[in-house]
Amino acid sequence: MTVHARRPSVSGRRTGGWLLPMKKEPFTLDVGGISIVGELFSPGAPERVPALCICHGIPSGRPADPDDGGYPHLAARFCSAGFATVIFNFRGTGSSGGDFDMIGWTLDLQAVIGFLDGHPAVDRSRICLMGFSGGAATSAYVAAHNQKVARVVLCACPAEFRKFTGPHRDDFSLDHFRQIGLIRDNGFPPSVDDWLNSFREAAPIRWIDRIAPRPLLILHGEDDDLVEVEQAWRLYEKALQPKGIAIVEGAGHKLRLSDRAMRLALEWLLKA
Repeated sequence: MTVHARRPSVSGRRTGGWLLPMKKEPFTLDVGGISIVGELFSPGAPERVPALCICHGIPSGRPADPDDGGYPHLAARFCSAGFATVIFNFRGTGSSGGDFDMIGWTLDLQAVIGFLDGHPAVDRSRICLMGFSGGAATSAYVAAHNQKVARVVLCACPAEFRKFTGPHRDDFSLDHFRQIGLIRDNGFPPSVDDWLNSFREAAPIRWIDRIAPRPLLILHGEDDDLVEVEQAWRLYEKALQPKGIAIVEGAGHKLRLSDRAMRLALEWLLKA
C-alpha cells in the first residue's frame, strides 16, 4: 500500500477555553493499483487520540440534498469531540478509482485502517469503525478479520444482501451500477457469478459473532424503508457480548442525518 498525503488545511475547535486547530489532511492510498481518496480530520491535541473511520454506504445515484452537509460535516462533529476522524471513498465511488465490488471494499477499509495505525496523531489501540448500510456491512466483515479494530458501530446494517442475491435482484443489477457510475470498466467484473458471490461472502450475519470481545453497537432507524428493523435484531441476536442495540424512533435509513442516532454513537464511542 502506498500513501500520498497532501498539505493539511487548518480550522479550529474550542476546548476548555482554548482554540485548538483542526487539521484536514487529504490522502490517497494505492490499494492493488486502485487509488482510494480520503481525508483525515485531526483534533489539535498534543497527545495521540482515538481514531474513528467513517464508512459510507452504497450510493443510490439520486441527486444529493443541497442542505445535506454530508460526511465531511459528520467527520468534523466527531473530530470536535476528540477523534482523529477519517472519511474516504470506497472504490467505484467519488474520486476513488476502480469499480464497485464488495470484497474490494473490504480491502479498501483494511488499507485505511493501516493508514490510521501508522499515523503519528492516532492512538493505535483505539481505532474505531462506524459504518452506514453497505459501509456497515463492510465494517462488520473487516472487524471480524482485523484485530486492530477496537470498537464498532453499525448503522442501518443489513444482515445479508438480499437485494443482490435474492429473487428481486434486477434492481441491483450490473447495468444499474453502470448507469449510476459505480462500475466504470466495461470489462468488469470478469465473472458475474464471483461478483454476486462476494455479497454472500461479506454478509454480516456470517461474521458478526467474530467481532467479540471488541464492543459492538448496532443502531437502526425505526422507519428504515430499505433495511428492515428485523435484520438489526438478527445481527444483535447472533453477536456476542459486549454488545448493544438501539432502534431510533422516527429515524429512517440515513442515520447520519439523525441527531439522536449520532449522539448515541458519540456517547458510546467516548466510553472507549
